[in-house]
Amino acid sequence: MQTVIIGSGIGGVTLAQELVKLAPESNVCLLTQETHGYYSRPLLSHGFTREDIESKIIMRSFEALRESGIDIRAGVEVLEVDPAAGNVTYQDDSGQSIKAYDNLVFAMGSAALLPPPFVPQADLFYVFNSLSDLIQLRRLRGEIRAAGNTPNWAVVGGGLIGCEVASDLATAGDQVDLFHAMPKLMERQLVEEDSDALAVLLEADNISVQLDCAVGGFEKQGGKYGVLHQNGTASGYDGIIVSCGFKPRVDLAKAAGLATGRGILVDDNLTTNHERIYAVGDVAEFSDGKIYAYVTPIRNQAIWLAKYLTGANSEAWQPPFFKPKAKVHGFDAQHPYKF
Repeated sequence: MQTVIIGSGIGGVTLAQELVKLAPESNVCLLTQETHGYYSRPLLSHGFTREDIESKIIMRSFEALRESGIDIRAGVEVLEVDPAAGNVTYQDDSGQSIKAYDNLVFAMGSAALLPPPFVPQADLFYVFNSLSDLIQLRRLRGEIRAAGNTPNWAVVGGGLIGCEVASDLATAGDQVDLFHAMPKLMERQLVEEDSDALAVLLEADNISVQLDCAVGGFEKQGGKYGVLHQNGTASGYDGIIVSCGFKPRVDLAKAAGLATGRGILVDDNLTTNHERIYAVGDVAEFSDGKIYAYVTPIRNQAIWLAKYLTGANSEAWQPPFFKPKAKVHGFDAQHPYKF
């Protein structure tokens, strides 16, 4: 059995590891744009308060995964999926190659969601979605501090990741302004009482929280950056981090004829509208519109799918019990998170 997995996040790597355990005779090939290794994305949000983050965040090197029996092809771009031919075309430093599959799994997760007005100004801000993003921001912080200055940031978006990043930067000693278009922070995850408590906590950590403040664009003047919002302009920032949510990577699947909505549409067996093609993680959208973008259900999906593909499981996937938790320093919600 030849299984090709696109993506090296927790869904893709967990699936690959389980497959080689359950069916050692099978061939498991993992295609990924990443070059750093298999790392913990949840730890990204504490990437400014931990000096050793760039080594501690790596859970397993790609070489170690290869030694376990997984054919990992790193630093590649998947160009096309051909369901009729049962193969994948990808590009690496040597040129284009084609890989045949018996089963194909989309596990490439999501990209940072950018509001359309922001896209033409992408050179004026940073996103926070990968280890490469973190390394870039840490390098900038180091340069600012080496010059004897305190970094001053604008974080646009008061959802889960935006609040985590703002909290970690402030805890690391930086100046942070947090802009959120909604009247409550993390309104998709927290009840009103916890959202209010979160705002109080962030303010106590010297984060300026600007609610009901829709951002329309950005500017750069004299080496500093400004945020254009409905109440005027806030300026003097060393950098702007846009964190407005996530966008499942569906373009490749859509071009291959797979049914997509917000994510790649799957049934309760994680199967797309093409047999032998599956999706796991925060790229997979179920019939009720839910996308499970949390570690516990993603890992559970990957383990379930490995059993399903090897014939060890025939029952439909059921979401496990899980308790999301924001990684904001000093914050504990008093009520269950919404999902």
